[in-house]
Amino acid sequence: MEEPAKKAYTEEEIKQRLAAELPHWYYEDGWIRRKYRTSGWKATLMVVNTVGHLAEAAWHHPDLTVSYAFVIVKLVTHSAKGVTDNDFALAAKIEEVVQWQPGKEGGPLEGTPNEDARFKYIKYD
Repeated sequence: MEEPAKKAYTEEEIKQRLAAELPHWYYEDGWIRRKYRTSGWKATLMVVNTVGHLAEAAWHHPDLTVSYAFVIVKLVTHSAKGVTDNDFALAAKIEEVVQWQPGKEGGPLEGTPNEDARFKYIKYD
């Protein structure tokens, strides 16, 4: 069974959606992108693994640029030759999970103590 074609958004539509829904993401060279800054290699690997899990579960696979203290996530729907709802949906899920700070929710989970250099993790926005 063939999958229905997905609508690729125009550059202007993409920029409007990013501004409204994903303000830390940007559009460049046909991809929506996000740079996550981390405290170092261990945190970078945690981000990569999180993105990898979410992408595989969604069956939509980003390009990643990985360095010591950052990860750049790039999304596009190759079959549509552009950015589609798939890209926005996966970007939103990645943003939700990577930026999650349980300590700010007031529940039982404390969250990573970023004030202590020994435990620094993500450089939250």
